[in-house]
Amino acid sequence: MPYSAYPDLWEYLKHTDKHVVMYGMGNGADKILAVAEAKGITIKDFFASDGFVRGHSFHGKRVLSYSEVKQKYGADNMIVLLSFASSLPDVMQNILRIAGECELYAPDVPVFGDNLFDSAFYSEHKQQFDAARALLADKESVRVFDCIIAYKLSGDLKYLLDAENDPDESFTEILPSDTFETVIDLGAYNGDSARALAPYAKNLKTIYTLEPDARNYRKLCAYAEEETRFAVIPMQYAAWDENTVLYFDASGNRNAGAAQNTSGVLLPRAGKVKQVEARSVDSLFGDARCDYIKFDVEGSEQKALLGCQKTIAAQAPALLVSCYHRSEDLYLLPQLLHDMRPDYRLYLRRFRYFPAWDINLFAIRSKKD
Repeated sequence: MPYSAYPDLWEYLKHTDKHVVMYGMGNGADKILAVAEAKGITIKDFFASDGFVRGHSFHGKRVLSYSEVKQKYGADNMIVLLSFASSLPDVMQNILRIAGECELYAPDVPVFGDNLFDSAFYSEHKQQFDAARALLADKESVRVFDCIIAYKLSGDLKYLLDAENDPDESFTEILPSDTFETVIDLGAYNGDSARALAPYAKNLKTIYTLEPDARNYRKLCAYAEEETRFAVIPMQYAAWDENTVLYFDASGNRNAGAAQNTSGVLLPRAGKVKQVEARSVDSLFGDARCDYIKFDVEGSEQKALLGCQKTIAAQAPALLVSCYHRSEDLYLLPQLLHDMRPDYRLYLRRFRYFPAWDINLFAIRSKKD
Protein backbone atom coordinates (compact mmCIF):
# COMPACT_ATOMS: atom_id res chain seq x y z
CA MET A 1 0.00 0.00 0.00
CA PRO A 2 1.45 3.45 -0.87
CA TYR A 3 2.25 5.55 2.16
CA SER A 4 -0.18 8.23 0.97
CA ALA A 5 -2.98 5.76 1.76
CA TYR A 6 -2.12 5.78 5.49
CA PRO A 7 -3.93 8.48 7.46
CA ASP A 8 -1.95 11.24 9.15
CA LEU A 9 -2.83 10.71 12.81
CA TRP A 10 -2.65 14.39 13.66
CA GLU A 11 -5.01 15.37 10.84
CA TYR A 12 -7.39 12.62 11.91
CA LEU A 13 -7.39 13.87 15.51
CA LYS A 14 -8.09 17.44 14.37
CA HIS A 15 -11.36 16.36 12.77
CA THR A 16 -12.64 13.62 15.06
CA ASP A 17 -15.88 14.03 17.01
CA LYS A 18 -14.59 11.74 19.75
CA HIS A 19 -13.07 12.87 23.03
CA VAL A 20 -9.26 12.65 22.94
CA VAL A 21 -7.59 11.55 26.18
CA MET A 22 -4.01 10.68 27.05
CA TYR A 23 -2.78 7.55 28.80
CA GLY A 24 0.28 8.38 30.90
CA MET A 25 2.24 11.38 32.13
CA GLY A 26 5.83 12.55 31.97
CA ASN A 27 8.20 13.73 29.26
CA GLY A 28 6.55 11.76 26.46
CA ALA A 29 3.16 13.13 27.39
CA ASP A 30 4.56 16.68 27.43
CA LYS A 31 5.81 16.25 23.86
CA ILE A 32 2.53 14.82 22.58
CA LEU A 33 0.56 17.53 24.35
CA ALA A 34 2.75 20.24 22.79
CA VAL A 35 2.12 18.86 19.28
CA ALA A 36 -1.62 18.56 19.97
CA GLU A 37 -1.81 22.16 21.16
CA ALA A 38 0.16 23.40 18.14
CA LYS A 39 -2.22 21.58 15.80
CA GLY A 40 -5.38 22.70 17.58
CA ILE A 41 -6.23 19.29 19.07
CA THR A 42 -7.97 19.40 22.46
CA ILE A 43 -6.90 16.86 25.08
CA LYS A 44 -9.85 16.34 27.41
CA ASP A 45 -8.21 14.35 30.21
CA PHE A 46 -5.21 12.35 31.38
CA PHE A 47 -5.46 8.91 32.93
CA ALA A 48 -3.33 6.19 34.45
CA SER A 49 -3.92 2.48 34.86
CA ASP A 50 -6.35 1.45 37.57
CA GLY A 51 -4.43 1.15 40.83
CA PHE A 52 -1.83 3.78 39.88
CA VAL A 53 -3.87 6.91 40.55
CA ARG A 54 -2.79 8.84 43.63
CA GLY A 55 -4.87 11.99 43.37
CA HIS A 56 -2.15 13.91 41.53
CA SER A 57 -2.57 16.42 38.70
CA PHE A 58 -0.96 16.83 35.31
CA HIS A 59 -1.11 20.11 33.38
CA GLY A 60 -3.79 21.36 35.75
CA LYS A 61 -6.08 18.35 35.42
CA ARG A 62 -6.65 15.66 38.00
CA VAL A 63 -5.30 12.37 36.67
CA LEU A 64 -8.15 9.91 36.31
CA SER A 65 -8.09 6.14 36.44
CA TYR A 66 -8.88 4.18 33.29
CA SER A 67 -12.20 3.14 34.81
CA GLU A 68 -13.08 6.77 35.54
CA VAL A 69 -12.22 8.06 32.08
CA LYS A 70 -14.10 5.21 30.42
CA GLN A 71 -17.16 5.92 32.55
CA LYS A 72 -16.93 9.65 31.86
CA TYR A 73 -16.75 9.44 28.06
CA GLY A 74 -17.68 5.89 27.12
CA ALA A 75 -15.30 3.44 25.50
CA ASP A 76 -16.86 3.93 22.07
CA ASN A 77 -16.74 7.71 22.27
CA MET A 78 -13.09 8.39 23.13
CA ILE A 79 -9.67 8.13 21.51
CA VAL A 80 -6.76 7.14 23.73
CA LEU A 81 -3.25 8.43 22.98
CA LEU A 82 -0.51 6.31 24.53
CA SER A 83 2.05 8.72 25.95
CA PHE A 84 4.71 6.58 27.58
CA ALA A 85 7.14 3.88 26.49
CA SER A 86 7.51 0.32 27.73
CA SER A 87 8.79 -3.10 26.77
CA LEU A 88 7.50 -4.82 29.92
CA PRO A 89 5.22 -7.71 28.89
CA ASP A 90 2.54 -7.03 31.50
CA VAL A 91 2.42 -3.31 30.66
CA MET A 92 2.25 -3.99 26.93
CA GLN A 93 -0.49 -6.54 27.49
CA ASN A 94 -2.50 -3.97 29.43
CA ILE A 95 -2.06 -1.45 26.60
CA LEU A 96 -3.37 -4.03 24.12
CA ARG A 97 -6.29 -4.77 26.42
CA ILE A 98 -7.26 -1.09 26.42
CA ALA A 99 -6.78 -0.98 22.65
CA GLY A 100 -9.31 -3.83 22.43
CA GLU A 101 -11.89 -1.71 24.24
CA CYS A 102 -11.18 1.78 22.85
CA GLU A 103 -9.72 3.44 19.79
CA LEU A 104 -6.04 3.76 20.78
CA TYR A 105 -3.02 5.23 19.01
CA ALA A 106 0.62 5.72 19.98
CA PRO A 107 1.68 9.06 18.46
CA ASP A 108 5.23 9.11 17.16
CA VAL A 109 7.16 12.03 18.62
CA PRO A 110 10.96 12.18 18.37
CA VAL A 111 13.01 11.29 21.42
CA PHE A 112 15.45 14.01 20.32
CA GLY A 113 15.23 16.78 17.75
CA ASP A 114 12.33 18.87 16.54
CA ASN A 115 11.30 17.08 13.33
CA LEU A 116 7.85 15.57 13.76
CA PHE A 117 7.26 12.51 11.58
CA ASP A 118 3.98 13.47 9.94
CA SER A 119 2.79 13.36 6.35
CA ALA A 120 4.46 16.70 5.55
CA PHE A 121 7.82 15.46 6.86
CA TYR A 122 7.52 12.21 4.93
CA SER A 123 6.57 13.98 1.70
CA GLU A 124 9.47 16.42 2.05
CA HIS A 125 11.98 13.59 2.46
CA LYS A 126 10.36 10.90 0.32
CA GLN A 127 13.32 10.58 -2.06
CA GLN A 128 15.67 10.12 0.88
CA PHE A 129 13.41 7.48 2.43
CA ASP A 130 13.20 5.65 -0.90
CA ALA A 131 17.00 5.75 -1.26
CA ALA A 132 17.49 4.36 2.26
CA ARG A 133 14.94 1.61 1.64
CA ALA A 134 16.84 0.58 -1.51
CA LEU A 135 20.03 0.11 0.52
CA LEU A 136 18.54 -2.60 2.75
CA ALA A 137 19.95 -6.07 2.25
CA ASP A 138 16.96 -8.41 2.64
CA LYS A 139 13.19 -8.58 2.28
CA GLU A 140 12.63 -8.63 6.02
CA SER A 141 14.47 -5.33 6.41
CA VAL A 142 12.30 -3.76 3.72
CA ARG A 143 9.15 -5.13 5.36
CA VAL A 144 10.17 -3.75 8.75
CA PHE A 145 11.04 -0.40 7.15
CA ASP A 146 7.59 -0.19 5.53
CA CYS A 147 5.79 -1.13 8.75
CA ILE A 148 7.71 1.51 10.71
CA ILE A 149 6.78 4.27 8.28
CA ALA A 150 3.13 3.14 8.28
CA TYR A 151 3.16 3.28 12.08
CA LYS A 152 4.88 6.66 12.28
CA LEU A 153 2.27 8.19 9.99
CA SER A 154 -0.80 6.53 11.49
CA GLY A 155 0.11 5.85 15.13
CA ASP A 156 -1.55 2.45 14.72
CA LEU A 157 -0.09 -0.25 16.98
CA LYS A 158 -0.88 -3.01 14.48
CA TYR A 159 2.07 -1.86 12.35
CA LEU A 160 4.39 -2.00 15.36
CA LEU A 161 3.22 -5.50 16.14
CA ASP A 162 3.81 -6.50 12.51
CA ALA A 163 7.34 -5.07 12.66
CA GLU A 164 8.62 -7.14 15.59
CA ASN A 165 11.68 -9.35 15.28
CA ASP A 166 13.28 -11.93 17.54
CA PRO A 167 16.57 -10.58 19.01
CA ASP A 168 18.00 -14.09 18.86
CA GLU A 169 17.90 -13.96 15.05
CA SER A 170 19.96 -10.76 15.05
CA PHE A 171 22.67 -12.19 17.28
CA THR A 172 22.88 -15.57 15.55
CA GLU A 173 22.02 -15.01 11.87
CA ILE A 174 22.95 -11.38 11.19
CA LEU A 175 25.82 -10.58 13.54
CA PRO A 176 28.86 -12.93 13.44
CA SER A 177 28.79 -12.87 17.25
CA ASP A 178 30.91 -15.96 17.72
CA THR A 179 33.87 -14.18 16.07
CA PHE A 180 33.84 -11.19 18.40
CA GLU A 181 36.83 -10.81 20.68
CA THR A 182 36.98 -7.03 21.15
CA VAL A 183 33.79 -4.97 21.37
CA ILE A 184 33.09 -1.25 21.87
CA ASP A 185 29.77 -0.38 23.52
CA LEU A 186 28.78 3.27 23.02
CA GLY A 187 26.00 4.30 25.36
CA ALA A 188 26.58 1.36 27.67
CA TYR A 189 24.02 2.42 30.33
CA ASN A 190 24.41 -0.15 33.14
CA GLY A 191 25.94 -2.91 31.01
CA ASP A 192 22.64 -4.29 29.74
CA SER A 193 23.87 -4.56 26.13
CA ALA A 194 27.02 -6.37 27.22
CA ARG A 195 24.90 -8.84 29.17
CA ALA A 196 22.65 -9.38 26.14
CA LEU A 197 25.60 -10.01 23.81
CA ALA A 198 27.57 -12.27 26.15
CA PRO A 199 25.65 -15.55 25.57
CA TYR A 200 26.27 -15.30 21.81
CA ALA A 201 29.88 -14.07 21.84
CA LYS A 202 31.63 -17.23 23.02
CA ASN A 203 35.11 -15.88 22.26
CA LEU A 204 34.62 -12.46 23.80
CA LYS A 205 37.68 -11.13 25.62
CA THR A 206 37.14 -7.39 26.14
CA ILE A 207 34.29 -4.90 26.03
CA TYR A 208 35.18 -1.21 26.17
CA THR A 209 32.09 0.60 27.48
CA LEU A 210 31.45 4.36 27.15
CA GLU A 211 28.79 5.91 29.41
CA PRO A 212 28.77 9.64 30.20
CA ASP A 213 26.05 9.80 32.86
CA ALA A 214 27.52 9.62 36.38
CA ARG A 215 24.80 7.48 37.94
CA ASN A 216 24.68 5.07 35.04
CA TYR A 217 28.48 4.94 35.05
CA ARG A 218 28.51 3.82 38.70
CA LYS A 219 26.16 0.98 37.82
CA LEU A 220 28.36 0.10 34.86
CA CYS A 221 31.44 -0.03 37.09
CA ALA A 222 29.60 -2.36 39.48
CA TYR A 223 28.81 -4.67 36.56
CA ALA A 224 32.44 -4.54 35.41
CA GLU A 225 33.60 -5.72 38.83
CA GLU A 226 31.20 -8.65 38.94
CA GLU A 227 31.80 -9.87 35.35
CA THR A 228 34.33 -12.72 35.36
CA ARG A 229 34.11 -14.27 31.90
CA PHE A 230 35.62 -11.32 30.01
CA ALA A 231 37.02 -7.88 30.79
CA VAL A 232 34.63 -4.93 30.95
CA ILE A 233 36.47 -1.58 30.73
CA PRO A 234 34.24 1.36 31.80
CA MET A 235 35.06 4.79 30.38
CA GLN A 236 33.10 7.88 31.40
CA TYR A 237 32.87 9.63 28.05
CA ALA A 238 30.20 10.59 25.56
CA ALA A 239 30.75 9.26 22.03
CA TRP A 240 31.21 12.13 19.56
CA ASP A 241 32.98 13.07 16.31
CA GLU A 242 35.76 14.98 18.09
CA ASN A 243 37.33 15.37 21.50
CA THR A 244 35.44 18.14 23.26
CA VAL A 245 33.21 18.99 26.22
CA LEU A 246 29.44 18.65 25.88
CA TYR A 247 26.48 19.73 27.92
CA PHE A 248 24.68 16.61 29.01
CA ASP A 249 21.24 15.79 30.42
CA ALA A 250 22.29 14.24 33.73
CA SER A 251 18.90 12.74 34.59
CA GLY A 252 20.42 9.32 35.21
CA ASN A 253 17.88 7.44 33.13
CA ARG A 254 18.14 5.39 29.99
CA ASN A 255 17.49 8.40 27.76
CA ALA A 256 20.14 10.70 29.20
CA GLY A 257 21.95 12.32 26.29
CA ALA A 258 23.75 15.34 24.89
CA ALA A 259 21.69 18.39 25.83
CA GLN A 260 22.93 21.01 23.41
CA ASN A 261 21.78 22.08 20.02
CA THR A 262 24.04 22.37 17.01
CA SER A 263 25.20 25.80 18.18
CA GLY A 264 26.23 24.46 21.58
CA VAL A 265 23.43 26.33 23.35
CA LEU A 266 21.96 24.73 26.47
CA LEU A 267 18.53 23.27 25.98
CA PRO A 268 15.71 23.47 28.58
CA ARG A 269 15.90 21.66 31.93
CA ALA A 270 19.22 23.36 32.65
CA GLY A 271 19.04 22.30 36.29
CA LYS A 272 19.79 18.72 35.21
CA VAL A 273 22.55 19.58 32.76
CA LYS A 274 26.23 18.98 33.43
CA GLN A 275 29.40 19.12 31.41
CA VAL A 276 30.93 15.84 30.26
CA GLU A 277 33.97 14.92 28.23
CA ALA A 278 33.32 13.59 24.75
CA ARG A 279 35.68 11.45 22.71
CA SER A 280 35.78 9.95 19.23
CA VAL A 281 36.34 6.22 18.92
CA ASP A 282 39.19 6.89 16.51
CA SER A 283 41.06 8.97 19.10
CA LEU A 284 40.47 6.51 21.94
CA PHE A 285 41.39 3.26 20.24
CA GLY A 286 43.53 4.10 17.23
CA ASP A 287 44.61 0.91 15.43
CA ALA A 288 43.50 -1.46 18.20
CA ARG A 289 41.46 -4.46 17.17
CA CYS A 290 37.71 -3.87 16.98
CA ASP A 291 35.22 -6.55 15.93
CA TYR A 292 31.92 -4.92 16.80
CA ILE A 293 30.60 -1.49 17.84
CA LYS A 294 27.18 -0.83 19.31
CA PHE A 295 25.77 2.71 19.02
CA ASP A 296 22.89 3.66 21.32
CA VAL A 297 23.82 7.22 22.15
CA GLU A 298 20.46 8.95 22.48
CA GLY A 299 20.27 10.98 19.30
CA SER A 300 24.04 11.39 18.79
CA GLU A 301 24.42 8.38 16.50
CA GLN A 302 25.47 10.46 13.49
CA LYS A 303 28.17 12.26 15.48
CA ALA A 304 29.41 9.01 17.02
CA LEU A 305 29.60 7.31 13.62
CA LEU A 306 31.62 10.19 12.20
CA GLY A 307 33.99 9.72 15.11
CA CYS A 308 34.59 6.12 13.96
CA GLN A 309 35.46 6.85 10.35
CA LYS A 310 39.07 5.68 10.53
CA THR A 311 38.17 2.56 12.52
CA ILE A 312 35.39 1.65 10.10
CA ALA A 313 37.57 2.32 7.04
CA ALA A 314 40.44 0.20 8.36
CA GLN A 315 38.62 -2.69 10.04
CA ALA A 316 34.96 -2.74 8.92
CA PRO A 317 33.71 -3.93 12.32
CA ALA A 318 30.17 -5.22 12.57
CA LEU A 319 27.87 -2.43 13.74
CA LEU A 320 24.56 -2.07 15.53
CA VAL A 321 23.21 1.47 15.27
CA SER A 322 20.06 2.61 17.07
CA CYS A 323 17.81 4.12 14.44
CA TYR A 324 14.89 5.72 16.27
CA HIS A 325 15.94 8.70 18.39
CA ARG A 326 15.41 11.28 15.63
CA SER A 327 12.80 11.30 12.88
CA GLU A 328 15.52 11.61 10.23
CA ASP A 329 17.47 8.58 11.52
CA LEU A 330 15.55 6.15 9.33
CA TYR A 331 16.96 7.64 6.13
CA LEU A 332 20.07 9.50 7.32
CA LEU A 333 21.88 6.68 9.13
CA PRO A 334 21.61 4.02 6.38
CA GLN A 335 22.89 6.53 3.84
CA LEU A 336 25.76 7.58 6.11
CA LEU A 337 26.86 3.98 6.62
CA HIS A 338 26.66 3.28 2.90
CA ASP A 339 28.77 6.35 2.17
CA MET A 340 31.36 5.28 4.72
CA ARG A 341 31.60 1.69 3.46
CA PRO A 342 29.60 0.72 0.36
CA ASP A 343 30.50 -2.92 1.04
CA TYR A 344 28.44 -3.00 4.24
CA ARG A 345 25.24 -5.00 4.02
CA LEU A 346 22.50 -3.20 5.96
CA TYR A 347 19.77 -5.00 7.92
CA LEU A 348 16.90 -3.36 9.78
CA ARG A 349 15.25 -5.10 12.73
CA ARG A 350 12.90 -3.91 15.48
CA PHE A 351 12.54 -5.49 18.87
CA ARG A 352 9.35 -5.48 20.94
CA TYR A 353 8.60 -2.02 22.36
CA PHE A 354 5.77 0.52 22.46
CA PRO A 355 6.17 3.01 20.75
CA ALA A 356 8.65 2.52 17.87
CA TRP A 357 11.80 2.26 19.96
CA ASP A 358 14.51 -0.37 19.69
CA ILE A 359 14.84 -0.01 15.92
CA ASN A 360 18.26 -1.40 15.07
CA LEU A 361 20.33 -0.97 11.93
CA PHE A 362 22.99 -3.67 11.50
CA ALA A 363 25.98 -3.20 9.21
CA ILE A 364 27.96 -6.30 8.22
CA ARG A 365 30.75 -6.40 5.63
CA SER A 366 29.83 -8.60 2.68
CA LYS A 367 31.22 -12.11 3.03
CA LYS A 368 32.63 -12.03 -0.48
CA ASP A 369 35.01 -9.32 0.74
